[in-house]
Amino acid sequence: MTLKFFELFNLVLSALVGGMYWGPWLALSRSLNTFEPGVFLAITHRLNQNMAGLMTFLTPLGLLSTLPTLYLSFDSQPTTFWLTLAGFGCFLTALIVTVRIEVPIVMQIVSWDPSALPTHWAQLRDRWVNFHRIRVAGGLIGLTLLAAGAIF
Repeated sequence: MTLKFFELFNLVLSALVGGMYWGPWLALSRSLNTFEPGVFLAITHRLNQNMAGLMTFLTPLGLLSTLPTLYLSFDSQPTTFWLTLAGFGCFLTALIVTVRIEVPIVMQIVSWDPSALPTHWAQLRDRWVNFHRIRVAGGLIGLTLLAAGAIF
């Protein structure tokens, strides 16, 4: 029963994290290149304000919530262990992409003045979008693997 509790707790937190990756991609990221620069900057500022604080707390908590499931399933349920470990790896990959690539790009973008954009602003926007796809994939595949680990 303890294992099932931790699996459920981890699934809920991971679904929230994965949803925070997938939602903006579904709603905005696929069309960011269609927005005028001022609109793009306003959207980026708002998304950063709305998501940064929550994700700074939620993402590590989601990853840490995987550890009890890994510990409890290691000897007794190898399928659960390996699926959960693979899901953990997907979310960890998404976190690394976030910290090493995406956040530094966003920090540059939010410092820009709309009247004096750098010449490479569109390339940075597109780089962010391309790497965001890795986060979305990591979240969706990771959540699927965690759910499979809880079921099988």
